[in-house]
Amino acid sequence: MKGHIRERSPGKWAIILDLRDPETGKRKRKWHSFSGTKRGAQKECARLITAIGGGDYVEPNKIMVGDLLLRWLAHARTQVSPRTHERYTEIVLKNLVPAIGGLLLINLKPVQISTIYAKALESGRRDGKGGLAPTTVVYMHRLLKQALAQAVRWELMNRNPADAIDPPKVERKALETYDVDQTIALLDGLEKSRLLIPVMLGVLCGLRRGEIVALRWRHVDLDRGRLTIAESAEQTKAGVRYKPPKSGKGRVVTLPAMLAARLRVHRVGQAEGLLALGVRQTEATFVYTREDGEPIQPRTLTQAWRKIAASGDLPRIRLHDLRHAHATHLLGRGVHPKVASERLGHSRVGITLDLYSHVLPGMQEEAVARVDEALSQALEKRPRSVG
Repeated sequence: MKGHIRERSPGKWAIILDLRDPETGKRKRKWHSFSGTKRGAQKECARLITAIGGGDYVEPNKIMVGDLLLRWLAHARTQVSPRTHERYTEIVLKNLVPAIGGLLLINLKPVQISTIYAKALESGRRDGKGGLAPTTVVYMHRLLKQALAQAVRWELMNRNPADAIDPPKVERKALETYDVDQTIALLDGLEKSRLLIPVMLGVLCGLRRGEIVALRWRHVDLDRGRLTIAESAEQTKAGVRYKPPKSGKGRVVTLPAMLAARLRVHRVGQAEGLLALGVRQTEATFVYTREDGEPIQPRTLTQAWRKIAASGDLPRIRLHDLRHAHATHLLGRGVHPKVASERLGHSRVGITLDLYSHVLPGMQEEAVARVDEALSQALEKRPRSVG
């Protein structure tokens, strides 16, 4: 195997590789174009020869980065949920394709990727009002890295240039939520509101938005005082779909007595209201519905919460932050993180510890004090040597 270079015009080179077909033994040539100095062309020629010898050679292709991203989106559709795929599509079409879609895939270099991240942070907003949030650029990086990794598996590239790039650092913001007194004030203010039950499910049980609107009466065991979280509602452009919870498996959540009492009253009231409309409440009926008994869309619950949050005296927080409130209430009162993790439906306790580390220092001090007390008592009880 050998190769040589030929100058086509000033700064433009042809790299010609002389090979033999392994099946027929016939001599054939592969041509590559190169722009730069003669020395650079010679180095590229040597690199290609080494790549062929080492089995890392990739045939030249005219695939653009944009074409690869669209092909990867089609591939990813079978790997993720519809809502996640919608988010992938949004990032790819609005952020990645306009930035690097016109580049040849085979020529994509780490420096080009790094440049588009810097530009996105500085002036990436489509409305021209500044840069994208670091979290969005990190998401761009994650998707681009996945797409390029798939290109390597498809043998369209021999290495992933995104592996050499670190995404921008994201500073974690402190969680905004309600303490116990604020939670009591919130529930008092919602006493006559239809939002009372969904808010209680969030702040007293840690349910996610999709889990609240997917909860049916067959999942509620008021005699034993517990809920089974078996479904979650996902809002997509095509409508609402019901799927397993985020962790991929169901969980059982013990009901606080005050919520169990409220649910008993709510169930009777809902049944009477539906009966007046000629609708029969069944085990399949959703716990929180429209007044006519039809399911509530997740975004409708969010919109209703925003109106309530904006009209009250309490700090404005997101609906999802009610779940954070439940977690901080548990951990702040010494509940073991494993128990909190199971109630919240985290796939592993490490997620709980990472999210709510700000609550843990007090728990650590209390734990050390208990160990210290136990050791001190043991030392006092041990037999003293005579001598």
